[in-house]
Amino acid sequence: MRVPVHTRFGHSARLFSRHLSNNARASSNSTIDPAEIEHFSRLSAQWWDEHGELKMLHKMNPPRVAWLKEKLVETAEVDGERSLAPWKAMSGKRILDVGCGGGLLSESLARLGASVTGVDAAASNIAIAELHQSHDHSLQDLEYRHAAVEMLAAEGHQFDVLCAMEVLEHVDEPSHFLRSCAELLEPGGHLFLSTISRTPLAHLLTITMAEDTLGLVAPGTHTYEKFIRPSELVSFFDHLGWITQTFDGRPSRHEAEVRGMMYVPWNGEWQLGPRGAGWSEQCNYLFWARKPMRRD
Repeated sequence: MRVPVHTRFGHSARLFSRHLSNNARASSNSTIDPAEIEHFSRLSAQWWDEHGELKMLHKMNPPRVAWLKEKLVETAEVDGERSLAPWKAMSGKRILDVGCGGGLLSESLARLGASVTGVDAAASNIAIAELHQSHDHSLQDLEYRHAAVEMLAAEGHQFDVLCAMEVLEHVDEPSHFLRSCAELLEPGGHLFLSTISRTPLAHLLTITMAEDTLGLVAPGTHTYEKFIRPSELVSFFDHLGWITQTFDGRPSRHEAEVRGMMYVPWNGEWQLGPRGAGWSEQCNYLFWARKPMRRD
């Protein structure tokens, strides 16, 4: 049965708002958490060490890029544009990479033909990203800025695509952060998020196991209370007017989509979960939403 989102998710939206307000510590002008910036600044020199403390991000990059290409090709076909080869999906797109870190995703997108701006709240991350870029003269359409999304939104910038990968679970006032991201997109633009759901399984895997037991991730990287459930994101974008209907609790794939992302330990790789498989979204997941086109 197809039902309006505001009816299906009204209670969840109230819970999301309460969760956001409970975690809001930053001023209304910024969503930056100084403790998070200090933590990642200490790790900045390791961004391009594929075997260091950030090795899991290196392993995440291929499936993230593949999913971006998949969604851009899919929506181009829905819009009636001629079919795109996946490797051409980024060509000519103006992309903002929020929380770019040392530039792992930014460089990948730039090499696929996009015009990329990477921004990060940690100056040391930007310094590492620019240093790494300087060794590859083919990366001419890539620039970095030490800035927050609120600053760019205030300056009136807009992009075709905005990526915020592994960022949402590290900001204060996620609703304010998401609204700033929305302002930075052109009508019809694409928002891509990668984050972690607030579930007992996510706590077990990302904190108890990955941080405290196996040492795969630096201790203190994650704060469980900041994790956001997929249903809370759906409710947020419903109230923002980006999602109009759901089918069995899920938005139309042409408006928004959730995909689980799972780490497979026996081959050391991340892979996307099946479409519509809620069980795969209990820990790491990807979220895509499209800003509505202007209505004349």
